[in-house]
Amino acid sequence: MKGAPEIVELLQSKIEETKLDSEIVLTGSFCTGKCNRDGVTVIVDSVIHTGVTVMGFRDFWDNVIIPAVEAGKEN
Repeated sequence: MKGAPEIVELLQSKIEETKLDSEIVLTGSFCTGKCNRDGVTVIVDSVIHTGVTVMGFRDFWDNVIIPAVEAGKEN
């Protein structure tokens, strides 16, 4: 599980804090087939991101999630 519950909590908190609940849908999957030694695998708009950790969550949010949301608003 490599920190998945913590990453889910962080995602839920940030989604609520930034009021993006109408833009972001969280779903779970037990295995994506892309296990990494450190961190969690997260799929954003069909792009697989491995190694997402609590320590690296802010960068992941700022550099992956926010740009994906902004790109979705443009479409």
